[in-house]
Amino acid sequence: MTEAYIYDAVRTPFGRFGGALAGVRPDDLAALVIGEQVRRAPGLDPAAIDEVVLGNANGAGEENRNVARMATLLAGLPVGIPGTTVNRLCGSSLDAAIIASRQIGAGEADVMLVGGVESMSRAPWVLPKTEKPYPAGDLALASTTLGWRLVNQRMNPAWTVSLGEATEQLAARHGITRERMDEFAFRSHQRTQQAWDEGFYDDLTVPVPGTELARDESVRASSTVERLGGLRTVFRTPEQGGTVTAGNASPLNDGASAALLGSARAAELTGLAPLARIAGRAAAANEPQYFGFAPVEAANLALKRAGITWDDVAAVELNEAFAAQSLACLDAWGVDPEIVNRHGGAIAIGHPLGASGTRILGALAKSLRDSGQRWGVAAICIGVGQGLAVVLENENA
Repeated sequence: MTEAYIYDAVRTPFGRFGGALAGVRPDDLAALVIGEQVRRAPGLDPAAIDEVVLGNANGAGEENRNVARMATLLAGLPVGIPGTTVNRLCGSSLDAAIIASRQIGAGEADVMLVGGVESMSRAPWVLPKTEKPYPAGDLALASTTLGWRLVNQRMNPAWTVSLGEATEQLAARHGITRERMDEFAFRSHQRTQQAWDEGFYDDLTVPVPGTELARDESVRASSTVERLGGLRTVFRTPEQGGTVTAGNASPLNDGASAALLGSARAAELTGLAPLARIAGRAAAANEPQYFGFAPVEAANLALKRAGITWDDVAAVELNEAFAAQSLACLDAWGVDPEIVNRHGGAIAIGHPLGASGTRILGALAKSLRDSGQRWGVAAICIGVGQGLAVVLENENA
């Protein structure tokens, strides 16, 4: 098997729902990061790109018709570069990277451009077709922004609860308290703000033309544990044991991310040195309502495939869909919380579904390079009960 490496990564700053990026089409966001990723590889002839693989969770609006192919064309890349779009919900772009690494490992590609995009602001309402012609009653639009819609009536109703209610169930199952959630969320904002101030994200982001967004729009540097503790619960009342609030959950966001993957030969083709080797990867699944816990087994399996254990891991990038599910994963792994999301997480940065996987992968690769540490894990939970994980090795450590 040919080894696969990550050579570079870039993303847009992530915008708030209805915020600075709401006026930008998702296919344009994807085209931007694709074009920027090519521009950042000084020796790369775009024709040498074997394929573009992008993740996207919704696919119901302007990103329809295979946004990977659309964005490749909009970016002005050669028409001979194939493109495919992956949908594994929140894990879509990490799945894109996994798929590309397998193509490289099989010897089918030397240079792969991967990434993901989501505009949750522009996700449309959809009107389903009627079961019979000429209905006399009203028809309801369904939002495609987030979560279940047009649910099959044969699906177990325990599986189709909202993501927030599912997280309440997970928190209760694992004894995660509201206080721990709010402290975790506070840390996310503080670390993200500090990382921006220290320049960690400067070479990981590209501004979106026509907008004034320079940093992730959801970061709240002034947030405090006390303010977070004062927010009302959303999915259950306090009397019902409610713990999940808008403050200890990731927001709705818009954004795009990309990464350049390749074989060892890609160093010659791109003019870049590899950041890290993709040493292990895995998917896992459990009951849909406990989706937030699925990264546990995914990461454990990826580590086993990489031939290492948690004792070897120096850095973890875990997508913070909710503070409760993040804490449940950390507790199960038994890792030092200080090595997790050192540069902030999705509660502050944001979680534009299809873009989050390559965001955490790129941040992990840069973190390992900057610190000189050897092993890292990127993991993400996925609605309907799945998780993905990738192990990276900094071979220069």
